[in-house]
Amino acid sequence: MASKREKIKLKSSKSHYFYYTVKNKTKTPDRLTLMKYDPIVREHVEFKETK
Repeated sequence: MASKREKIKLKSSKSHYFYYTVKNKTKTPDRLTLMKYDPIVREHVEFKETK
């Protein structure tokens, strides 16, 4: 049986930094955008989902 959660990569909009996380693909079918901390630019920036 396949998992309902898939691993995704969140890439920063201002640098090359990224996070790995999981999301429930049945509840959130479209791509995620989150405000998270980017240690390279030392501020909160928008992270977008990539695969």
